[in-house]
Amino acid sequence: MTKNDPPAARTGSSRRAFLSASAATAATAATVPVLAGSATAETATAAARGPGRPITGQRPDRELQDLLRRVDRDRIEATVMRLVQFGTRHTLSSQSDPVRGIGAAANWVHEQMQQIAATSGGRMTVQKQTFLQPVTPRIPTPTNITNVIATLRGDASPERMYVITGHLDSRVTDVMNATLDAPGADDDASGVAVVLELARLFATRRTKGTLVFASVSGEEQGLLGSAHMAAQMKAAGADVQGMFSNDIVGASSAWDGTRPDPHTVRLFVEGVPTTETPAEASLRQSVGGENDGPSRQLARFVKNVAENDLTDMNVRVIWRRDRYLRGSDHISFLRQGYPGARFTEPRENFNHEHQDVRVENGVQFGDLPEFVDFDYITRVAKVNGAALWSLAQGPGTPKNAQIHAAVLTNDTTLTWNRGTEPDLAGYEVVWRETTESDWTHRIDVGDVTSVTIDLSKDNVQFGIRAVDRAGRHSPVAFPLTVTT
Repeated sequence: MTKNDPPAARTGSSRRAFLSASAATAATAATVPVLAGSATAETATAAARGPGRPITGQRPDRELQDLLRRVDRDRIEATVMRLVQFGTRHTLSSQSDPVRGIGAAANWVHEQMQQIAATSGGRMTVQKQTFLQPVTPRIPTPTNITNVIATLRGDASPERMYVITGHLDSRVTDVMNATLDAPGADDDASGVAVVLELARLFATRRTKGTLVFASVSGEEQGLLGSAHMAAQMKAAGADVQGMFSNDIVGASSAWDGTRPDPHTVRLFVEGVPTTETPAEASLRQSVGGENDGPSRQLARFVKNVAENDLTDMNVRVIWRRDRYLRGSDHISFLRQGYPGARFTEPRENFNHEHQDVRVENGVQFGDLPEFVDFDYITRVAKVNGAALWSLAQGPGTPKNAQIHAAVLTNDTTLTWNRGTEPDLAGYEVVWRETTESDWTHRIDVGDVTSVTIDLSKDNVQFGIRAVDRAGRHSPVAFPLTVTT
């Protein structure tokens, strides 16, 4: 005992977590210590009422530290400048012109990805995913749309996939104008630059899970490229456990210099998944799970692993699917039932975004490189890099997590399926007060698939996360309620 232990611990009346496991794992049942200390008065009070230890940020391992230090600002700037040189990357622009339009830009990105893949020892493959898009309100005639996708196959758990995208296409004020210059430096050459830089850095490193780096097209015309990509992955049964869209990640001060916030990136995430049935959504909300969908667990994970002195960034999680009147490519993955989130700069300047390139009264308009902060994009790339590395190297999110509520009881029984990772060490139950936005306590329960905690499910929220032998943890799985 220490002087920081709560009163219950000092008097010997600490709570216990009783593990209820299969015969093969029952021997791992053990006493769980009371949480000693907390960050706020509210959680300190909660700590005296329940078991566990405080949750702290996951520190970057040595390989991740090296990766983050090698994110190259100059390469990111060169990518943005090269994409701007294509004049316009409008989805309806030329597919065949060798120097201008979406076709030339897609060819260039494909060449860059191929060069990167050549450094991977055969683990990275690159494809042009081209499909014929039928007529839509923003596609007047059937049009070929091309995504460029690089897949870095994982070594130990290749079935687990994590996706990062930026959209290649650009636009001006008139979304149907495919001839005017549309440099799209911030929207979204910045996102494509993040994708290419991380593909370069990850290609020479071995990961346990599979990473997918994609430049998607047709975003401005209705998320068309990402919708096709996500649908293809779903049809193939891909286990996408996390997806990040990097869309407008280039201007820390919103171009016009107001409210500069160069060390914050917004991360938009939806609440209750729209793919749930009405009954599932109702049940989840009835037990307080409206803030605990898979995408929000992904966001909490990002904050835990990516806010550190190496990224020098604050991740401002916004509990919304996206901004008002707007939407990015993560929505295509959400519609397929995959966890997804959207990175974007702290504040946009709508006087420049999507505006035609022009000068009025000495003021320059248009999405030009002059208004992009390349140091900021570099930091955003580091946030993405920390998240992707930690996801791919750590264990997968537990599956089939359930909280059992068939009978009235003041304790809590949780079950889940065991993962297949060869370096899986076990699991932690996490919990928080219902008024907390993030998990505050963790209880090491060992390598089991069932546990009963002496803490009432009526009063707090519970989750499950996997832990490997190196101490890396997975995103949290929020348990669905079982009443039979």
